[in-house]
Amino acid sequence: MRPARARRALPRHTTHMEPAGPPRNINPEQLAPARGFSHATAAGDTVWIGGQVGSDATGKIVEPGDMVAQYARAILNVAIALQAAGCAPEDTVKLTYYVTDMKAYRDNRRALGAAYREFFRSDYPASTLIEVRSLVDPAALIEIDAVAVRPK
Repeated sequence: MRPARARRALPRHTTHMEPAGPPRNINPEQLAPARGFSHATAAGDTVWIGGQVGSDATGKIVEPGDMVAQYARAILNVAIALQAAGCAPEDTVKLTYYVTDMKAYRDNRRALGAAYREFFRSDYPASTLIEVRSLVDPAALIEIDAVAVRPK
């Protein structure tokens, strides 16, 4: 099917879109100081959570070498940013995981899943897992970013 014909086959949108308004940056005090970035940005009902690593409020990575502990802290940091933006974990529509060691991730899948279910109890958001060579902080083993839609 040619592209123009394929586009015509798609249903027409009937949803009324509200104006998004200007983007609003959100930097909760419970997260490490944001330097050169924002922990979250909201525009309209959509919230983007910037990559969160397993760091405490001072920016120090927790438990270097322990992917499960870093995951638990990173997902907590995502939840803190979500809450500051007026969302809860169940409002999350997309998670992206960046890991420096896919084998370590797989080896710890059961423990990581338990930590995951602390925040996402049943309706799991879409997610992507990507192995990367390194993250900005060399001690970080995992980074998580998220997209959420604020409830009406």
